[in-house]
Amino acid sequence: MVESDSISENAGFNLTLSEKSLEEVKSRIVEFIRKSVENSKTGGVVLGVSGGVDSATVAFLCSYAVGSDRVFALIMPEKGVTEERDVEHAIRVCEITGIDYKIVDISKAVEEFKSMFDCYDDLAIANLKPRIRMIINYYHANCLNRIVVGTGNKSELMVGYFTKYGDGGCDILPIGDLYKTEVFQLARYLGVPEEIISKKPSAGLWKGQTDEGEMGVSYRDLDKILLAIELGMESEEIVGRLNLSEKTVRNVFEMVERSEHKRMMPSIPSLRDLVSYGKV
Repeated sequence: MVESDSISENAGFNLTLSEKSLEEVKSRIVEFIRKSVENSKTGGVVLGVSGGVDSATVAFLCSYAVGSDRVFALIMPEKGVTEERDVEHAIRVCEITGIDYKIVDISKAVEEFKSMFDCYDDLAIANLKPRIRMIINYYHANCLNRIVVGTGNKSELMVGYFTKYGDGGCDILPIGDLYKTEVFQLARYLGVPEEIISKKPSAGLWKGQTDEGEMGVSYRDLDKILLAIELGMESEEIVGRLNLSEKTVRNVFEMVERSEHKRMMPSIPSLRDLVSYGKV
């Protein structure tokens, strides 16, 4: 939980980070990745690079942490859905960082899976795609004896804007404590190409899909609301302080509450008090 005195009363929930803060954030994440790989006793990391700002930022950080020769990127487009420029951006990130990469088209896997069953549901198909990508990530991680690095940010995690056991399936989440607006700043600080930073974020689940369009709120407003929630503020106070509609704020609260299960390990019933060895 963020301490309420970490933001002044008149700050207006300004999420702008200073250059000093950005350097400290970079250093801590780089050390986190390095230690995670060291503790795992593996040879490096595998991550999916989509051409978006999150995966680009994580790719840069991973290359700093363990060296580009120990980072392997998977670019996993879907025919007719993934924009060509996203693939081009993903390749460019790998080339800039010196990361080895492989392009794996998931279209056949998606169609093959769909053909196995009679039922069809748009949401199930949308979630199938990141789950296929997760399998591909872990397959390569196993082959290379590496860990899988996730690219989700704090905004997505808090509202559940990720697929359980899909893009949420990973070993570490280096930018999981950074709001999306903070990721934009870190990306720019690291030297991620501006055309990647400035384009509309999209999970690429269907053609023309955007994060903000699907969630119904801009990241700029979302992050301010989420920070206010972290500070323990109620919805009425947030509406007044941020001058946002009650509907928008209520919608964010509901997304956070509905997705709680996605941020938890599977529940286990407590049974040890019922187990008695060697007693009648």
